[in-house]
Amino acid sequence: MRKIFLVDINKCIGCRSCQVACKDEHCDNDWSPIAKPQPQTGHFWLELTENERGRTPYVRVDHMPKLCNHCADAPCMAAAAAAGKSDAVYRRDDGLVVVDPEKAQGMRTLVDACPYGEIFWNESLELPQKCTGCAHLLDDGWSVPRCVDACPADALRFGDESEFAGELAAAETLQPELGTGAAVYYLNMPKRFVAGEVYDPEEDEVVIGADVVLRNVAGNTARTLKTDDFGDFWFDQIPADVYSVDIKAYGFEPVSLSTDTTTADAVLDSVALRKIQ
Repeated sequence: MRKIFLVDINKCIGCRSCQVACKDEHCDNDWSPIAKPQPQTGHFWLELTENERGRTPYVRVDHMPKLCNHCADAPCMAAAAAAGKSDAVYRRDDGLVVVDPEKAQGMRTLVDACPYGEIFWNESLELPQKCTGCAHLLDDGWSVPRCVDACPADALRFGDESEFAGELAAAETLQPELGTGAAVYYLNMPKRFVAGEVYDPEEDEVVIGADVVLRNVAGNTARTLKTDDFGDFWFDQIPADVYSVDIKAYGFEPVSLSTDTTTADAVLDSVALRKIQ
């Protein structure tokens, strides 16, 4: 049965326990025939990336663990085969893809073969290296890799693909257009947001309870909400698109704005509503 990783971005607290655990397990430790030691610097077989979006005061910070995707159609395996060394990268019965630390010696081309940038070059050993899924631990009776074991928030899980069947329908993989059959799935992948504040310039006060409607470029209503006690509105996890934002409140003239989230999140700052005269 194929093993997969399932990452829930909403649960990740950015503590980097997974990243530290990976380093602790692999730096200065020789787990041959699965892996040679990972260097102290330059390699992140699992890296927690941080992405700050928006701008003050509307900011989102997303944390995302990234590692080898243990692809069903692994480009590194294809590159090894093309070089006449198909045994330099192999797939285990559990689906984990392993770079053989002996047979892949000197094969720097494997680094460039990975479209995700998850294969690293060990200069001192002249060896391509990457996440092994802690295959040596699984073979020793562990049920999960070190990174998963170290996660305090249950944001990182590992197991048979069938165990997560009910959740995979809502999950995504990185760069699915590559068609590699990635075995690392993500729940709640960051999407765009539109945020702002509504205020009354005459009273110099925020407008609470204003109706805000978000429509996409086709004119379809995407979301509706009311401004909160701070006059804020925040449409989160929306597809990248061009939107109109229509704002209405009793006693005020309605306002319609256009915003584009195709390349970045949209912060509309303070939107003034004028009283009806």
